[in-house]
Amino acid sequence: MTDSNEMTINLVVLGRTQTGKSALGNSLLGSADFESHLSPSSVTTRCSLGHSSRILGIIRRNGCELALRVQVLDTPSYPHSALSKEQVRDTVRSALAHHFGEEGLHLALLVLRADLPLCPDESDHIIQFIQELLGPTWKNFTAVLLTHADKAEEAGFSEEAYLHSASSTLLSLLSSVQHKYIFLDNQKSIIKEERAIVLRKLLNFIRQNNYQVLLLKHSKE
Repeated sequence: MTDSNEMTINLVVLGRTQTGKSALGNSLLGSADFESHLSPSSVTTRCSLGHSSRILGIIRRNGCELALRVQVLDTPSYPHSALSKEQVRDTVRSALAHHFGEEGLHLALLVLRADLPLCPDESDHIIQFIQELLGPTWKNFTAVLLTHADKAEEAGFSEEAYLHSASSTLLSLLSSVQHKYIFLDNQKSIIKEERAIVLRKLLNFIRQNNYQVLLLKHSKE
């Protein structure tokens, strides 16, 4: 927080290539800070911090409306088409410490595609990667965002039906992060109303965590 009338939340987006990480970051910021387009290779090769303008009408505390500011750290995908796991990990870890080392991180947003199955090996690699970045309390500070939910809907899956049919691997991951997940319709992700809904859900996750932040220090292993 910067003052009594304003609140800043710090977010980092993580995920594999073409899940929509950078597009999500842009949607949350209400801007086009991050490069995002269809590509046969990983688009993002370095970390980049984006800042939103003041957002009104999203959050109230103690009966008073607060202005919200959002900071989003966009990161290279993992696995990456050109960078090793160690390169991605060290790049992200350094950027987290640089940008959020003093203020702390509110949430890491793990971006997965709702229209693609999550396999056990992939889940294991993702979890290990996040653990190496955030440490043993990663579950408390991680939320899953399932993009391309509109494609699942087109296939006849409601959110409830989707979860009923989801793999045990995905359900286990959602359970491990205390069911902090959001389905994202990519056709609506740039719409102002949809942005407000997603931000309110993220703030609810942060509220459930008693507004705690994860303090990040740069360390070399």
